[in-house]
Parts: sequence; C-alpha cells; structure tokens
Amino acid sequence: MPDRYAVIGNPVTHSKSPWIHAQFARATGETIEYGRIEAPPEGFVHAVETFRAQGGRGLNVTLPFKGEAFRLCAGTSERAAAAQAVNTLVLDRGKPWGDNTDGVGLVRDLTVNLGRRLSGARILLMGAGGAAQGVLAPLAQAGAASILIANRTLPRATALAARVAGVSACGYEALAGQSFDLVINATSAGLSGELPQLPTGLFRAGALAYEMVYGRDTEFLAMARAAGVATSDGLGMLVEQAAESFLVWRGIRPETGAVLAALRAQ
Repeated sequence: MPDRYAVIGNPVTHSKSPWIHAQFARATGETIEYGRIEAPPEGFVHAVETFRAQGGRGLNVTLPFKGEAFRLCAGTSERAAAAQAVNTLVLDRGKPWGDNTDGVGLVRDLTVNLGRRLSGARILLMGAGGAAQGVLAPLAQAGAASILIANRTLPRATALAARVAGVSACGYEALAGQSFDLVINATSAGLSGELPQLPTGLFRAGALAYEMVYGRDTEFLAMARAAGVATSDGLGMLVEQAAESFLVWRGIRPETGAVLAALRAQ
C-alpha cells in the first residue's frame, strides 16, 4: 500500500498540492498517495488524529491552521520554532513533529526561479499572520538590508518583528514616503478581493511585487502592474515549499523546474 499524505486546511478544494506531489513521486520513484482534507474551523486536531489513526504519515498544513499545528506538535524544527507556525507535519513518529518549509520555499523561488538578489534588499512584508511568520526569519537570513512588517493590527506586527533582530513594524498609514526593492503580500486579502490602502511611490526602480496567493489575479498584483512594477504570484513558492516537505518526509528533494513550468503552462 502507498504511504498516505495530504494537505489540510479550509478551504483546500483549490489546492494544487496533490498534483505537485504526484509529479514528485513519479519523478523520484517514491510510492505515495496524496489527498485533500478540508477540516472545519474547530475540527483541526480531530481531523489530524483521524488521518493519523488511519495510517497517514504526513500533512501539509495551510490556512488557517498553521499556528494550531505548531501548538499540536510535541517537537519541531528550529525554523518552525522561529516561525511559531507549522506547515509540514510528520505523523509516523511517536508524537506529531512539525517543520515549516514556507520560508525556504519563498527564498528559493525569489533567488533561483526569479533571479532576485535578497542581499542588501529593502523588503516590505505585508501581514503578520501564519504566512508572514513562516518567511520572516529566512528572509532576514538571506541578507536583507532591512525588513518592515506592515499590518492593520500594529501590536501583532510589533510582536512578530520582535522575534528577529533588526526587523521593524508599522501600520499601513506609516508607509507614506517609504520605498522598497521587494514588497511581499502575505495577507489573505488576495483571497477576498481586498487590498490594504497603500501609498504611491512604494516601489523602488526595478522592484518586485510578490503575491503569496497563487492562481488568481489579485488587487495587489493589478496595483503593482499599473505602477509599472514586475510581479509574481506564489506558485513558485508553493512548488518549492512542497519539494522541501517531500524531503522532510521521504529523504529526497525532487527537482522543481519541470513541475513549475507545467503549472505555469496550465
């Protein structure tokens, strides 16, 4: 019987993770089965334990459960501990163990797939939820000159910024007059068709606007294109973090180029 894995979240019907992991398994010769689990908002732990009791070996965790997944784990990797969020659960140990592959996935997409230099970059990270938590430390470790977290709820942004030396926080109204080499939208606004109020002049020459949501033309991407700025959605990050999860589970990191190209072609 194939080893069982899945993505868990709410919603997950749109998730491309099953297709991605099927391609990884085919390319590496690993025998796995990968599905989707849409857990009710108050039923995450029960859904995890049910899947585990049925022989499930691992889960990718997406919105809105990354913080709850972290609290469920008996142990985690250093990067998950730094993020206080888990997107990769290992269930074939004595107790659930967690990792966070979001940050390495984003950094690899930016540097390898998109050819962006992060060393010395001035970065704006919009949002302070689970998505932002997972990528903050890896962005700082990649050599960013500065990282500013902007969030509607300032105390939450301030608390997140305090975890990493040199990172600062502000509300969106304080962005006026500032400009950045890389602006990352880590909010869920792209899923709801919303956009925080952003000032003009936010992008430096040659800047990149990066939307973590994938598969849709969000208001953030439209705004950046109207300003003449290069844009990217989060499809590359999705593929790269999935490859890192595959490595955690199976001990082998699959090549990502062909999978990402196929998704882009779709």
